[in-house]
Amino acid sequence: MTTLYLLRHGKAHPRGPRWRPDSERPLTSEGEKNMFDVARGLRVLKVEFDTILSSAYARAWRTAEIVAEVYGRREVHRTEGLAPGGSARDLIDEVNTKFAPARNIVLTGHEPDLSQLASVLLTGSGSMALELKKAGLCKLAAGKLVFGKCARLHWLLTGKQLARLGRQR
Repeated sequence: MTTLYLLRHGKAHPRGPRWRPDSERPLTSEGEKNMFDVARGLRVLKVEFDTILSSAYARAWRTAEIVAEVYGRREVHRTEGLAPGGSARDLIDEVNTKFAPARNIVLTGHEPDLSQLASVLLTGSGSMALELKKAGLCKLAAGKLVFGKCARLHWLLTGKQLARLGRQR
């Protein structure tokens, strides 16, 4: 059984000439603070994971680093499959080959790619109407992880819900 936690990056600075290329656009200070609350919310929910994979884009990478920090400095791995427009098929292949021993994996990335990945894993197509809000998290479980219908949705939470849990501890 493989459990995937699809985590959208936190609130980032708006697109604009200051952040060129877009891959360098960071989280805002509010986005960072909120992500710490979100990560603590994950702890409240007793979310456990073996590894974190992330887009190399600054906002997703920092989101993954914050989760790693709250969980005690677990290593974060970059993958092109989580970059905007990355290949979900290649991502699944990479998870199954390079991270095969891991059974609980956090995937930190962007919209609409994460929602399309969830849709493919839940229905076999990318057309399911699902949206991860900023800092939102989707928990999927698959008996055997393949590109196609293989997973079940356990839950989908917004960043606001997770942050609220994290502030209650």
